[in-house]
Amino acid sequence: MTQTDIQNNFSHMNNMQQQAVFSTEGPLLILAGAGSGKTTVLVNRISYILQSGLCKPWQILAITFTNKAAGELKERICDAVPDGGADIWAATFHSTCARILRRYGDRIGYSSHFTVYGTDDQKKLIKEILKQLHIDEKILPAKKILSEISKAKDDMKSPAEMLKEAEYDSRKASIAKAYEIYQARLKTADAMDFDDMLSNTVLLFEKCPEILEYYQNQFKYIMVDEYQDTNKVQYKFVSMLAEKYGNICVVGDDDQSIYKFRGATIENILSFENTFKGAKIIRLEQNYRSTQNILNAANGVISNNTMRKGKTLWTENPKGEKIEVRTCETERDEAAFIAKTILDGVESGRSFSDYAVLYRMNAQSNAIEQALSRSGIPHRLIGGHRFYDREEIRDMVAYLQVVNNPHDDVRLSRIINVPKRSIGAATLANASEIASGLGESIYTVIKNADDFPKLSRSAAKLKAFVNLIDDLIDAEQSGDYTLAELYNLIIEHTDYEAYLKTEKDNPEVRIENIEELSSNIIKFEQDYGDEATLSAFLEEISLQTDIDNYDSQADTCVMMTMHSAKGLEFPVVFIAGMEDGVFPSVATIINPDELNEERRLAYVGITRAKEKLYLTKTRSRMLFGSTTHNKASRFIDEIPQELLNYTGENKFAASHAGSYANASVQIGSDKRKNQYTGSFSPFKNPEHKSAAVYSVGDCVLHKVFGKGMIISAEKMGNDTMLEISFDKVGTKRLMSNFCKMEKL
Repeated sequence: MTQTDIQNNFSHMNNMQQQAVFSTEGPLLILAGAGSGKTTVLVNRISYILQSGLCKPWQILAITFTNKAAGELKERICDAVPDGGADIWAATFHSTCARILRRYGDRIGYSSHFTVYGTDDQKKLIKEILKQLHIDEKILPAKKILSEISKAKDDMKSPAEMLKEAEYDSRKASIAKAYEIYQARLKTADAMDFDDMLSNTVLLFEKCPEILEYYQNQFKYIMVDEYQDTNKVQYKFVSMLAEKYGNICVVGDDDQSIYKFRGATIENILSFENTFKGAKIIRLEQNYRSTQNILNAANGVISNNTMRKGKTLWTENPKGEKIEVRTCETERDEAAFIAKTILDGVESGRSFSDYAVLYRMNAQSNAIEQALSRSGIPHRLIGGHRFYDREEIRDMVAYLQVVNNPHDDVRLSRIINVPKRSIGAATLANASEIASGLGESIYTVIKNADDFPKLSRSAAKLKAFVNLIDDLIDAEQSGDYTLAELYNLIIEHTDYEAYLKTEKDNPEVRIENIEELSSNIIKFEQDYGDEATLSAFLEEISLQTDIDNYDSQADTCVMMTMHSAKGLEFPVVFIAGMEDGVFPSVATIINPDELNEERRLAYVGITRAKEKLYLTKTRSRMLFGSTTHNKASRFIDEIPQELLNYTGENKFAASHAGSYANASVQIGSDKRKNQYTGSFSPFKNPEHKSAAVYSVGDCVLHKVFGKGMIISAEKMGNDTMLEISFDKVGTKRLMSNFCKMEKL
């Protein structure tokens, strides 16, 4: 097949996408606007490289940020390249680094079974260190210390360097000291946090140039997705790998750089052509997701930013509906409007899954979730209580972690007396103190409890626990048990189910959860086959985020922050809280760089919508216990006004609504008043209506759920909780004042 024939295989792509696919040699920056098909470009670029015989599949490294994105990329690559696609390294930064460190971590003092500490493990460890240093957490919170440690690791600063920079600043010096002990404790536990996985890989490359050379030779083509979200260590990692061949292709959108709080450095993408000499830049500006009106709104907002390379999204999609700007009295009215709009849409033929409700901060979710629940709208809160955060799941995972790595002090401390073994907090504190003094793990100390007078009274109990763990380790290492069988051994030998039944509330639900974990392990073994090791399973769940579990097929409305929504798309999107002080937040308004990032976040939120976008705001809002009267978000004013349709406010409110507590704050503008087309009919909270009286046995017709019968009614304040058995959707609980029903 000639090169022309190969290129003809990609004729379905637009001109700029083809340029990105065919530009294989040297540094390449693909500026991919929202919805412009960047994943399609990545997959087809890999396919083109392989079809052209430029390298073998295992010589390609494709890095992205989430397990979900990496999984989708791998799946699409395998579909496009059935022969060898599975051999491509397509993974997240952390997974890629973990794979390297599992193989060569011994060169920098770690075993191949090192543990990965999540946020809760880190907090627990830091709190122990604060006690050791006699520092009051109210004065120096654990969260603040971890944030500063993370920043230091992103900048590749050691504890000694941080201490030197602190000079006479006692607060910074305390953080540096905590950082030093934190790293020492991690090393003793044969553990790393997420930042370590990156910085330790860079350290490995610097200390062992032959290992760096090995991977430089292996990866002839390197591709990095979401490059605008990379930090300094991630930049260093990919630039070191790309040094030999120089074939580094990064895909990103400077207008979607919204993770500065995580250490993301927008300068990485803005200065790409200066860093990688001779770099080529290709802009993907054709959008396949949204209507032109939605894109024009996004373009209007983002054009006000400085520090951007500049591009304008366009589409061949229809012009679409105007964007509705809805003014509500309070956050409860705002939530009720959202619920009513969703119910009306579903009654007209839409699915619940067509709808997403986005907001700037999680604190806004409460009123919205209540309204959806009262209206019987199925919904999923992204960022809610994750499966792996449940107490019983964390206990069982801790057992698996200790079997994998018995020197993991944090996990061992969690389960040493769960279920109860009469090993009290004082005994554990003594063991921890001895371990800290010797520079050993708690496990090593309690294994030799007879040697330490402070532990002699509890030696028999400690030895019994050690014997349990040793037996489980032997079972794991024997190769005679599958992961699922090992898990069942832990449940059986710890008598954990009996503990749940006697010690915990809702034991049935908790037992169902630990059984669900067994199902997850079985699925993992089916997916990974011979590579389904205990280390691999623990690594996968430690790298998992709530978005990785998002099921786009489930017919539920989704609620999430705009940060969580990046990369997703929905036919109908609500952005709630479009008020100055909420979005953009108060803290960002006075700082130009922070305001730029908020504007990029607005751009991300707007471009999640495919067909219809609602921007909602309130005249007054209760948030964090205080009522505020904010003017409309400046981002609304930045949208060309001919794209907007204002509802829920009269002409007076559109230009003179500043007569609230903050009298100097004005909602709206004269140009907005001229664009207003609706009449004054603010949405009334259903709670204020005189509700129909329903009784048990009544047959009803709901506008969305159809026919049903009321099987229970419980008075709750000024409302009534109705339990209704519907013919089509089963039993639902609805609040009487909120449900759209008529008696039959």
